[in-house]
Amino acid sequence: MLDVRKLRLLRELSYRETIAAVAEALAYTPSAVSQQLAALEREAGVPLLTRTGRRVSLTPAALALVQHTERVLAVLEQATAELATTRDELTGTLRIGAFPTAVRTILSPALVALSTAHPRLELRVTELDPALAPDALRAEVLDVALIQEYDYVPVPVDPALHSEPLFEEIVHLAARAAEPLSAHRESPWIASTPGTLCHTMTVRACEAAGFTPRIRHHADDFGTVLALVAADQGVALVPEFGTRECPAGVTLAPLPMRRRTHLAYRRGTGDHPVVRAARSALRESAGRAPGG
Repeated sequence: MLDVRKLRLLRELSYRETIAAVAEALAYTPSAVSQQLAALEREAGVPLLTRTGRRVSLTPAALALVQHTERVLAVLEQATAELATTRDELTGTLRIGAFPTAVRTILSPALVALSTAHPRLELRVTELDPALAPDALRAEVLDVALIQEYDYVPVPVDPALHSEPLFEEIVHLAARAAEPLSAHRESPWIASTPGTLCHTMTVRACEAAGFTPRIRHHADDFGTVLALVAADQGVALVPEFGTRECPAGVTLAPLPMRRRTHLAYRRGTGDHPVVRAARSALRESAGRAPGG
């Protein structure tokens, strides 16, 4: 019988690509991960890993095993959810991850509703970039997370997760004057930290308009971004929820672009009472939010 814990390590290796990254995510030492994967190979009776120097890649047999692992883990999550439905009251911990503007506009009202309806439920919030949320969900660091995609930055399907649409926003060009995106070919730009979805969106949107943005400043908080625009330090792309406190002197021009936010959780957990309560509260909060 294959060990589920070892299978989970193999699954994480398929996503994170290095043993060191798997160890860090799941609180193992790299040597422990290597030992567990070697034991899994012996249990499977076929090679699962190909090692080239320090690099490790999965064999076709390992990739097939990962697909089975996704289904096994989802069934186990579902079994846990069904057991939880027998309890009379929601208890335990609910860990939610969200990006900064959603924490202020969507998550805060949802937390109030959850705390009022379920006082024994311990709520924990982590503010993080949506690009990091899938890894955190798979590693069971989070139970529910808000993930995003832009028109120019689609999110790949993750077989370990289920997601449902939550809300959609217009993306604006924030500048000192109302001009089309193509007019800012030579302008300095303000963008988020490289590697974030917002940074990738800015670069790809400009490339679609026929130029590569000359990024002068990096800022992840949209309030800071708009303050820099007001100070004539550049132009930026800002989603609707980031424009709530737009300073004087900044013009917002809506673009034919959208940011879409989805509510994500591990497959099999959707009907867990705690996750179901979070889904309900977040959907209701998103429905009440202006522009949501």
